[in-house]
Amino acid sequence: MTQTTSAGREALAGKALGVSARLWIFTALAGQLAFALYVASFYGGAAVQGRFEAWNDVLVGGYVRGAMIGNIVLAAHLLLAVVITLGGPFQLWPWIRRRAPWLHRWNGRFYMLTAVVITLSGLYAVWTRGTAGGTMMRVGISLNGVLILVTVGLAWRHAAARRFAVHRRWALRLFLLVSGVWFFRIGLMLWILVHKAPVGIGDDFDGPFVRFLAFGCYLVPLAVLELYFRAEAHRGSVGKSLMATLLTVLALCTAVGIFGAFMGMWLPRTLG
Repeated sequence: MTQTTSAGREALAGKALGVSARLWIFTALAGQLAFALYVASFYGGAAVQGRFEAWNDVLVGGYVRGAMIGNIVLAAHLLLAVVITLGGPFQLWPWIRRRAPWLHRWNGRFYMLTAVVITLSGLYAVWTRGTAGGTMMRVGISLNGVLILVTVGLAWRHAAARRFAVHRRWALRLFLLVSGVWFFRIGLMLWILVHKAPVGIGDDFDGPFVRFLAFGCYLVPLAVLELYFRAEAHRGSVGKSLMATLLTVLALCTAVGIFGAFMGMWLPRTLG
């Protein structure tokens, strides 16, 4: 009887973990769609109208008149940011993996190749044109880029060897690493909304919270993912229940951060 009750609690906790994970994923994907639409509308709209200088309203060292190579690299980076943000959700849908494995494979290959290109172009832009936040931000972005390149290699290798369970883990890590820029924005706006002021931001965008977020925007999500993997594999209901609670809270925090970024940054810039 005790074993039956324990098994029932574990099954219920497992279902709660799955529901909370899907809740966070759907929340995040809605926010990433909003971000992709903003990038396409603001940067793409300015490019179509020939107003490339408008990029500099947001980017430090963005468009530079006469610097053709750098401008092309930046434009490719922005374009692929939209592509990879829209392509990521396809890899997370179990229905596609089951019903259209060929689409999952080819989209996955394209996603990983795009991640490599966007990382290299981003690193080029950061170290040749600079970024807000100074040296610490450059180092944080560079570490993110290095981790993306390493993770692409591992995800690809395990998929080629048909170690799909291991591949899934590395693919999820890659998804979070690629989303670092997005996490930075929603984390920043969540922080400002909670404190009702730009606490720790700094006059030159180099305050203590910005320095933390330069690394935390991808290391914290990775840490949460590792906890999820442990809870998923661990027998018993306690770990699964705690992780389900954490993911539910994080889904709420993510939604608040998305709302703040949408209303405070993306929508005003899109509307001009």
